[in-house]
Amino acid sequence: MQYQITTATKKIYQLKKRIRGVSGGTSASKTISIILWLIDYAQQHFNETISIVSETFPHLKRGAMRDFLNIMEMHHYYKDALWNKTDCIYTFETGSIIEFFSADQPGKVRGPRRDILFINEANNVSYETFTQLEIRTAKIVWLDWNPVAEFWWYTEVVPHIDVDFITLTYLDNEALPDEVIKALEARRFNSMWWKVYGEGLLGQAEGRIYRDWTLIDEIPNPFDIRLERYGIDFGYTNDPTAIIAVYKHNEAYILDEIMYRNGMSNRDIANLMLNLPRALIVADSAEPKSIDEIKGYGIEIVGSLKGPGSVLQGIQFVQGKKIEVTKRSVNLIKEYHNYLWMTDRDGKIINEPTPIMDHAMDAIRYAMSGDFLKVPQYNPVNKEKILQTGAITEWGGYDPYK
Repeated sequence: MQYQITTATKKIYQLKKRIRGVSGGTSASKTISIILWLIDYAQQHFNETISIVSETFPHLKRGAMRDFLNIMEMHHYYKDALWNKTDCIYTFETGSIIEFFSADQPGKVRGPRRDILFINEANNVSYETFTQLEIRTAKIVWLDWNPVAEFWWYTEVVPHIDVDFITLTYLDNEALPDEVIKALEARRFNSMWWKVYGEGLLGQAEGRIYRDWTLIDEIPNPFDIRLERYGIDFGYTNDPTAIIAVYKHNEAYILDEIMYRNGMSNRDIANLMLNLPRALIVADSAEPKSIDEIKGYGIEIVGSLKGPGSVLQGIQFVQGKKIEVTKRSVNLIKEYHNYLWMTDRDGKIINEPTPIMDHAMDAIRYAMSGDFLKVPQYNPVNKEKILQTGAITEWGGYDPYK
């Protein structure tokens, strides 16, 4: 099996200027096509250095690096002896290398020069980082992104530098399965989402629900932090089950992605939670059967409050808090960047989140709204009372005696 040459790939190969920006919707083959170009370049040029950079290393590892290795293996180019797993550098027979590093490594960003640069999802990287990388690149700079909102490419680069700039959509990717196309086109009802991810056009900054969250390297010292609870949004076949841990550290809440996976049974979830530090779980109350089954394995779990206005109240509660996110929470971060308000047919924003890219976001809301709903801290003294008789009341409080 090989990656198919698509219209997107052909358009990318036609770009000739030093700086080449590739914007577009989801499933448009932006990243895959650029990586195909980079591999082709490395195989034809001797002793050159190509850098692929993304926001964080976990994002890079699960995204562009995985795509690169898959392409190399499927085309039978890959040789294990040429892949330095420690430094994440692949050396081609030509002596050219493709290296991977994240934009949050100052030593790498301000480090040695290179010949070719690719910044994956450039809208999540600062302009200062782009500048430091670009001035250390001798030949060509590639960038790709989903045009969720205007960023430095539109305000600092395009007005002042001669660039190639193209927009791709899912229609440029003939390798896309029919099922994916149908799933995308079924979301035309959300005009803002469709504008960005379907048509690949620039969205509006005010459409994002959450802002100003901070990325952190890891969970701080356990003596300085308190595990508040977990949030679970159930999924199975089409949607993933998302489990998020919520910690309290000084005045901030720290979010850490525990799991984001399809095909997880309730037993699988229970086995996972039994091997984690104990804390109360607040889960999607739309699945009481799942909650009861998980509770039967000895897990402290309750259903979230649902009702008129509960989603908006929960979002407003989260919006009012200082939020930090671990860099390993790749799917959570992706949802954070792409979690948008719905719009009406005229493109006017309405106070309802789009039901897309929301699994981790819902899990966060369930967990954090525990404070809003006055769910008490887990307490070994009243543990049996909470497990056996606890319930979320209609007014939103947690009544351990109901």
